[in-house]
Amino acid sequence: MNNTQPIKFLVVRFSSIGDIILTTPVVRCIHQQVQGSIVHYLTKQQFVPLMEHNPAIAKVYGYDKNWPELMAQLLNEQYDFIIDLHHNLRTSRLISRLKAPAFRFYKLNIAKWLLVNLRINILPGIHIVDRYMETVSIFDVKNDGQGLDYFIPSSDEVDLRTLPAFLHQGFIGIVAGAKHNTKQMPEDKLIDLCIRLNRPVILLGGKEDAERAGQIAAASGSHVFNGCGRFTLHQSASLVRQAKLIITPDTGLMHIAAAFKKNILSVWGNTIPEFGMYPYLPGSGSFVYEVKGLRCRPCSKLGYKKCPRNHFKCMNQIAWDDIIHRSQTLFA
Repeated sequence: MNNTQPIKFLVVRFSSIGDIILTTPVVRCIHQQVQGSIVHYLTKQQFVPLMEHNPAIAKVYGYDKNWPELMAQLLNEQYDFIIDLHHNLRTSRLISRLKAPAFRFYKLNIAKWLLVNLRINILPGIHIVDRYMETVSIFDVKNDGQGLDYFIPSSDEVDLRTLPAFLHQGFIGIVAGAKHNTKQMPEDKLIDLCIRLNRPVILLGGKEDAERAGQIAAASGSHVFNGCGRFTLHQSASLVRQAKLIITPDTGLMHIAAAFKKNILSVWGNTIPEFGMYPYLPGSGSFVYEVKGLRCRPCSKLGYKKCPRNHFKCMNQIAWDDIIHRSQTLFA
């Protein structure tokens, strides 16, 4: 799309980490392909750091119970277009107030409900990034095929020399937690995995994962370092970028690893890649591990605190031996 006048876009995605990172091709392609475009981004305040270093975005606004003040600021911006990649009641309210033409991403909630509850699959079979891109196709914006973006400020780059010496020559990053327990790799499987890998390992995750990861590290041996809760998100991303490969469930760090084109062994529990959020354009050594054919899977589009059937077959029956062999091969 060519235009001599500046065109001001507001891209909206409130949460969460992975979903926000998956919108980065949209902001990059608007910025690069729409002449004179100015891209602003609106998200929850806690996720502002994810996007504030992105060179395609001129300004990031954060929402945190400051609706009147925020609306006054956004109204003052006089946006030409709103790109709503969240599509909920709050974004509907936002669009109504700003009165700018809006182009909205349509979620697949009904299709996911049909698959989870009735085992009827009408999902389109394309990645959510490509569906996000369809939202801006009216501007002649096309997917450039460059994948996801993640920008780490230089102050948050982790110098490996500050870590234990056994990690200095390379390591495997293992994501120890996930937002929902039925997405997490079981603790006993992670212990066995770490022991049998016999390679330097950093366990990655937030403060909420620290205790669990500490138990895993203590039971696995001196070649495993518990990094959970020790690093900011940007610092964890730096470690992901420097890892030789990443073993991860369906989490935000999985998408960060994809942004860095890492080799990823993604391990799927109650959610499924068919929901359209598998690693997007990662390295050539990326593999999906899941248990196909389980009648109870997927049991949710998000996850639960525990397996509804108390057997957790979707994780326990994963081909863990293959994960170990492939990890050792990729690490060599």
